[in-house]
Amino acid sequence: MAKPNYNFAKRQRDLAKEQKKEEKLARKKAAAEEGTVELDPNADVEVDAEGDVVAETTDAVEQKAPDA
Repeated sequence: MAKPNYNFAKRQRDLAKEQKKEEKLARKKAAAEEGTVELDPNADVEVDAEGDVVAETTDAVEQKAPDA
């Protein structure tokens, strides 16, 4: 039976991670050029007629670090 090539698998993971990072950076750069901000899709946002955010509430729970 053939042995798994762990170096190849690691290289593929690293390339995928790097590509994802570059795509995220490109999205952020494009958003900055347009002057838009991506909002949390889980957030309840109230927007007025001009498109300005009036109120924003989230259901996110902040997790605190455990005491050592």
